[in-house]
Amino acid sequence: MKFPPWHQRPDDFDPAQHREGVLDSQSFLRVADQFISLANQRNKKIESTELQMVMLYAAARYAAHVGKNVIEVSDHEEFVQHMVAQYTDMLRENMADPTV
Repeated sequence: MKFPPWHQRPDDFDPAQHREGVLDSQSFLRVADQFISLANQRNKKIESTELQMVMLYAAARYAAHVGKNVIEVSDHEEFVQHMVAQYTDMLRENMADPTV
């Protein structure tokens, strides 16, 4: 099964091409910022290094749910490798971002 890369999405919202529940680039970042905002709130009492691991675990758990129950992947290892590659790409992009 071919899985799309995380950044393969429309740059801007286009009502003619929009599918319900599919995020354009700006909406994608807004939703990500909501999770970061929650982490920043929790960071008042929990160390950043702990929150980082919590967020990674939550992302892995949710990805497993989606892989197993939503898209019903037959090859778990192929899905794991795809998700690892997506995370690696996201992390490299953010590490290179001077605004982070």
